[in-house]
Amino acid sequence: MATNGDVARNGSPAELWRHPEPETSQMWKFLEHINSKYKLDLQDYPDLYKWSVENDSEFWEEAWHFVGITASKPFNKVLESDSPMFPRPDFFAGARLNYAENLLYPAKEKVNDSDTAVITLTENHDVSSSMTWRQLRQEVEACSLALTNAGVRKSDVVAGYISNHAGALVAMLAAASIGAIWTGLSPDTGVSAVLDRLVQIGPKVLFADNGVLYNGKEWSSTEKTVEIVAELQKHGLELVIVLDTLAGSDLGLGPLASKGVKAESYSDFIKSGSAGKRPQFEQLPPSHPLFILYSSGTTGLPKPIVHTALGTLIQHKKEHYLHCSMNSSSRQLYYTTTSWMMWAWSVSALACGTTLVLYSGSPFKPHGYMSMPKLLSEHKVTHFGTSASYLTMLETNNISPVDDPTLDLSSLEAIYSTASPLPPSTFSYVYEAFPKQVNLASITGGTDIISLFGAPCPLLPVRVGEIQCAGLGMAISVMDPASDPDAPRRVAPGEEGDLVCARPFPCQPLTFFGAGGDERYRAAYFERFPGLWHHGDFVRMDPRTGGLVMLGRSDGVLKPHGVRFGSAEIYNILTKFFGDEVADAVCVGRRRESESEETVCLFVVMVEGRQFGQDLRERIKATVRKELSPRHIPGIVEECGGGIPKTGNGKKIEVAVKQILSGMKIKTNASVANPEAIEWFREWAKTHA
Repeated sequence: MATNGDVARNGSPAELWRHPEPETSQMWKFLEHINSKYKLDLQDYPDLYKWSVENDSEFWEEAWHFVGITASKPFNKVLESDSPMFPRPDFFAGARLNYAENLLYPAKEKVNDSDTAVITLTENHDVSSSMTWRQLRQEVEACSLALTNAGVRKSDVVAGYISNHAGALVAMLAAASIGAIWTGLSPDTGVSAVLDRLVQIGPKVLFADNGVLYNGKEWSSTEKTVEIVAELQKHGLELVIVLDTLAGSDLGLGPLASKGVKAESYSDFIKSGSAGKRPQFEQLPPSHPLFILYSSGTTGLPKPIVHTALGTLIQHKKEHYLHCSMNSSSRQLYYTTTSWMMWAWSVSALACGTTLVLYSGSPFKPHGYMSMPKLLSEHKVTHFGTSASYLTMLETNNISPVDDPTLDLSSLEAIYSTASPLPPSTFSYVYEAFPKQVNLASITGGTDIISLFGAPCPLLPVRVGEIQCAGLGMAISVMDPASDPDAPRRVAPGEEGDLVCARPFPCQPLTFFGAGGDERYRAAYFERFPGLWHHGDFVRMDPRTGGLVMLGRSDGVLKPHGVRFGSAEIYNILTKFFGDEVADAVCVGRRRESESEETVCLFVVMVEGRQFGQDLRERIKATVRKELSPRHIPGIVEECGGGIPKTGNGKKIEVAVKQILSGMKIKTNASVANPEAIEWFREWAKTHA
């Protein structure tokens, strides 16, 4: 909760930071450019934002040129006038470009071949590896040629079961350079979760680590990879490339080959490509598929979202160059996994000439809470990205890196927090524990848009508890969740409601991968409010400051510690492994106002004659850990005494249960077939406050 020191005299949230020289930022220079070209008198960021959403075609054209997009063929038109959001409009039609080329050869920033492009770190702080820009380009070319020699062609899918290191970056850029589609999953993801995703898209090639170092222990992933490959070879997998990321651990090439696919080490694979010349980048339409990410709903398998090359590139570069002030003197470390959209977001910073500091492992090894601050100091990181839970953990334990005389955090310019709302007290804590010059930015966006709706801004102050602003060109507003879908009503200023976007933006997904993808895409984002992008977040916009306050999910998607997944993943585990014990279940996320993180709550109805107890609770948790990931484990597993609330046609009413557990007051409507079940959850919530 905010303290008196968190509120200014006018009732607005207290101001914690302002840029000392905002006129030196690229955002200010962009504002001046717009004023000059269009004979305007925009005074500040709110003026610039308003212009950007009211003149979207002109804005995106100016962004293309100002941030620097390299294309072999110019576009004919940015956007057709009065384009709807669905079907997805074609931005920058006629252009030809390549995402990987834009990252490897930054357009606006001068980088020397001998400058450091990438640094890879693990929990073993005494060991690091780095690549110059020349080395990175050569490695990407060798990998792309090896993929071509292996028969990979434009629009084939290349997957990575791989950690956040230079090998993952090279593999992704190599795939993108030839027009293949990349999808990544972290090695801590369980076999069931991997197959739920990859079976849908049928990758032709799989890059896989042979193991990871995490939390002070070495973990081999070979056994899981063999199990995954055994299934994927039925769906088109031809080649597995194993990276020796865990020295001394078996690569498992023999067992992999026994599953009917070709398997080789990365070192042997890369030899089939030749380095030393500039890559021949496939020139592709702006809407060519680049990434597949996965957004889980509350029914069915995780949905494979296809993101485009230009949509990803221009949105990320707008955010990095204008909103985050990244350039060739910047060094960015984002604590992320390859499964998360923030991995794609963070590596795109190469397009600004920024050095990437890639880290895999626990953020608390080997030096406890000071582990990550030590890396920030040693590698002179300027932009540090993390989760709200990491910062609140430092706050809870009174960690103050700025008071450690062995650390030098003078290079640090920005700290970005995402995955869940950053509590007001943690805003204030950061300015006590880290250098006061940092632009602390709580940011929000998502897998669905592979970017941000709420962004940092060098022209605005940082205020307690608020995201600084809506990103340029993102025409967001807040709708009354109870309003008629055919006549949606905006909430009054300062009220909470559903986050929507009213105008097209380039990083809208292309489609959902597979049969019926367009219809599934429409249903996911445009069914609730036809014509408006419905994001699934509950939000409040401060009418005094323009800042955003995130209040959690407005749908049934779970998001503990920023890991977004659907209840269907938990239900699938119950059906597969506990079908003879559990008859039904409801799984929702609970985040009460006093809590900074969401808790996954699973309530089960037992098969007649079977008993619920601690043994079943622990077996469910252990199975979820093994088959999905440690992040999926429910914090609460209880027997449901009142049944599962359902509609007349049998659909589980997850959102109502979620709202009750989170302390919201809801009314039971006529669509609830068993209102007594709702009452049971109300009573449970009272006794477990």
